[in-house]
Amino acid sequence: MFSQRVASVKPCGATGASSLRTPGRRRSVRGVGAVKDEERKERADDVRKRLARAQPEPKCELDHDNAWQLLVATILSAQSTDRGVNKVTPTLFAKYPTPAALAAASQQDVEAIVKPTGFFRNKAKSIRETSRRVAEDHGGEVPRTLEELTELPGVARKTANVVLGTAYRIASGMTIDTHAGRVSRRLGLTKESDPVKVERDLCALFPKASWIDMGHRFVLHGRYVCLATKPRCKHCPLNELCPVREAEPEGRWMARADSERELIDSRGQSAG
Repeated sequence: MFSQRVASVKPCGATGASSLRTPGRRRSVRGVGAVKDEERKERADDVRKRLARAQPEPKCELDHDNAWQLLVATILSAQSTDRGVNKVTPTLFAKYPTPAALAAASQQDVEAIVKPTGFFRNKAKSIRETSRRVAEDHGGEVPRTLEELTELPGVARKTANVVLGTAYRIASGMTIDTHAGRVSRRLGLTKESDPVKVERDLCALFPKASWIDMGHRFVLHGRYVCLATKPRCKHCPLNELCPVREAEPEGRWMARADSERELIDSRGQSAG
């Protein structure tokens, strides 16, 4: 559930990242095996280099003008798509332009606006109550700490990381959604399925200064290239690094990285 809280979590950057096998040819569980820490770290460095070429300035795809709008939009994005959320937030923020205004809105009116995003009753309740707390307890400003953010209704660790990293450039951890988890497992950087454990493993592999951007890069790479079904392996700039790639690479990785940049910049419209 989108409002689920995480308890007893090791801080991001803790040791204990999973061991994995070296790259193979075809998709299989052979990507998850035993590899030395230094080899996994070297692979992570190569991933960072290539994704930085593909996405020099990665951005969150939830449309927003400020931290509060991003917070609301991220809550609404649970079990929905960014594209779907972006269709309802202009109406929502035009009618309720401040945290206080949304807090004072009727539950029924907010439900009607956010209904297309799914789970609309719980989401409407969460964004109204969260907005009330932002207005009354934080002077209308979204908190700047993970601890304060995760005390708000509908806000778990992923949402807090998105807001802190995107709105404030505070590296509290890495944003791990379904896409980021899938990409990191396929690359052999973790064997975990729990997002918090995936985040722990990735934070141990990447420099803290890169956490915000790498979180976005993993999400966007999974959204547009490393798809759940029929991944675009031959066009992937990470092909040579992937233990479970399904096709040989096409051309040089730098050209594939440039193509990924075009694909993401067009939000998928330039896909061949």
